[in-house]
Amino acid sequence: MSRTIMLIPIGGGVGLTTISLGMVRALERQGARAGFFKPVAQLRLGDQGPERSTAIIKNATNLTPPDPLRMHYAESLISSDQRDVLLEEVVARYQQYCSQDDVVVVEGLVPTRRSPWANRANIDIAKALDAEVVFVATPGIDDAGQLRERVEIAQSNMGGSKNKQILGVIVNKVGAPVDDQGRTRPDLSEIFEGSELQTHASTDSILKAFKHAKLPLLGCIPWTYDLIAPRVQDLVEHLRASIINEGDIKDRRLRSVTFCARSVPNMISHFKPGSLLVTSADRPDVIVSACLAAMNGVEIGALLLTGGFEPDESLMDLCKPAMDGGLPVLLVETNTWQTSLNLQAFNLEVPTDDPLRIEQVQDYTASHIDEAWIESLISGSERKRKLSPPAFRYQLTELARQANKRIVLPEGTEPRTIKAAAICAERGIARCVLIGNPEEVHKIAEQQGVTLGEGVEIIDPEQVRENYIAPMVELRKHKGLTEVVAEEQLEDEVVLGTMMLAQNEVDGLVSGAVHTTAHTIRPPLQLIKTAPGSSLVSSIFFMLLPDQVLVYGDCAINPDPTAEQLADIAIQSAESALAFGIEPKVAMISYSTGTSGTGSDVDKVRKATELAKSKRPDIVIDGPLQYDAAVMENVAKKKAPDSPVAGQATVFIFPDLNTGNTTYKAVQRSADLISIGPMLQGMRKPVNDLSRGALVEDIVYTVALTAIQSKQLD
Repeated sequence: MSRTIMLIPIGGGVGLTTISLGMVRALERQGARAGFFKPVAQLRLGDQGPERSTAIIKNATNLTPPDPLRMHYAESLISSDQRDVLLEEVVARYQQYCSQDDVVVVEGLVPTRRSPWANRANIDIAKALDAEVVFVATPGIDDAGQLRERVEIAQSNMGGSKNKQILGVIVNKVGAPVDDQGRTRPDLSEIFEGSELQTHASTDSILKAFKHAKLPLLGCIPWTYDLIAPRVQDLVEHLRASIINEGDIKDRRLRSVTFCARSVPNMISHFKPGSLLVTSADRPDVIVSACLAAMNGVEIGALLLTGGFEPDESLMDLCKPAMDGGLPVLLVETNTWQTSLNLQAFNLEVPTDDPLRIEQVQDYTASHIDEAWIESLISGSERKRKLSPPAFRYQLTELARQANKRIVLPEGTEPRTIKAAAICAERGIARCVLIGNPEEVHKIAEQQGVTLGEGVEIIDPEQVRENYIAPMVELRKHKGLTEVVAEEQLEDEVVLGTMMLAQNEVDGLVSGAVHTTAHTIRPPLQLIKTAPGSSLVSSIFFMLLPDQVLVYGDCAINPDPTAEQLADIAIQSAESALAFGIEPKVAMISYSTGTSGTGSDVDKVRKATELAKSKRPDIVIDGPLQYDAAVMENVAKKKAPDSPVAGQATVFIFPDLNTGNTTYKAVQRSADLISIGPMLQGMRKPVNDLSRGALVEDIVYTVALTAIQSKQLD
């Protein structure tokens, strides 16, 4: 039986879509099957659809919520006294699409001048769906005490404390800058200079005010500028701007706006990463200065030229290196004053097609919703939960925080690595050590707008290299290593980082953003060696499918393992899966299932299966299995009806590197899913390799994996 939670706003501008996204993510983190339902579409003035919340949920999750009823249709039923017909249709859609979910998040209507009937409709829909109610509010210009009074009035209007269906309140946009009308006005631009932007209730004051309130506080979401940074392409669409140079228009985000009306020396301090520089097209001094800043590594968001005429071609040729480096240059017909007015009208809501920003909003909001309350919503569910991708990622970061490990990143001057280190420090995932010249590291960080806080340490290799010569000679003396050769090898930061790990100065190592797998793994194999009881080093990838996480091994290290090695890889992979919350059901993959095939390749898999079972009878292992028999229940019933693994495998062991690497990349690219790894298994200390195409988030999660591995080896 589904449990239904209806989010009902107290007033307008509470960020209802944000809370809906956060609720769904918080439920997914707990392994629940979450549902979402918006009964009636509520489009903003001028919005052509589709309905924003439903579209975002469809695009950002594996959920398929029903399309909401059109507002015009709902209003026609209400105006013709057919409210019961409206409610029946709402219930019918709910039953058709949401009845199998553990918890369904229902998003209510926002009361506006165009929809004065919204409050009444919310109450009726909540009753019709037998939904429990959670109010969503924002402080606006109220202090914490006034906010609490507003919430209690809303509770009173729905039956007061006698109504046990009202569960509590989530307060959003805490600490947001607001004008004297209580409207949220993010200080995105100098446009707002002189406006009396102010904040009222703080997180601490709200927590204190609701400590003994009639309704419990279920979430308190602080305002942050990081979640409102639009892409340059969003601004292009809003302004209907012409594109002089596309650059990184799809990836760069805007965090501030500067109107370049002063002399260049008085504006240079505003040439910052993420800044939109607005200037008249007849200001060549500003254009050249902005391009010089870009060529010096400052990742300016975009250059917006006003006035409608393109700058001189020779000037653009002079600035070509900056544009080749990714600087977007835009042109609008309006003058600077009209452009400033148009910018004020820019909608900072999350676009339906911006997956990165949606992901950030979901994770941030979910992290500020009471975890114990979310757990209580699904505690009575009898459905067996799968470890969903959001639950897996959340578990990674939580376990890494608890581990509190120190991880070395030898590629300390690589921009993605620097960003990842800052994120790890900010989230408390690990204490990262960057190897590199401190001045260069700080310069690259500043150019990217990255702040390296206390959780990031920078070690200058020139200052410490000689400290590891003697220990390295001692570790490799059986190979005849001399001090001269050791000093030469320590010029390589990966070797230096490996020695730091060997000397127990750090707890793990992550590399590979600019180095090959062999370059990353060779020094640890020589200096760290394998763990006791491990005959080899292998790897796994965590494949984040829409509804669960699977483990693939070995897809990165061993080209053609023997049956004995394949058995060890299966055992290592099962243990890794279990350590990260995945129930291991190991499928030994081959081109045939059971006894149907013959040949040396399938015989190897058959022998490996028998060896693995004899070594670890406590692990559920079966093979040989074809991939479709391992993953699809209907195929499993035909090909392997008696298998304890077929149709429900969570760990897939491939017979060789060619098969494993090809399969993981085919699945990843064809299904457009995220994979985390490779994570190395069998090392005495954790070392992990990155793909050279790794994104910043890939590095962050690999650091988290490494920290958790280190904790497990303690």
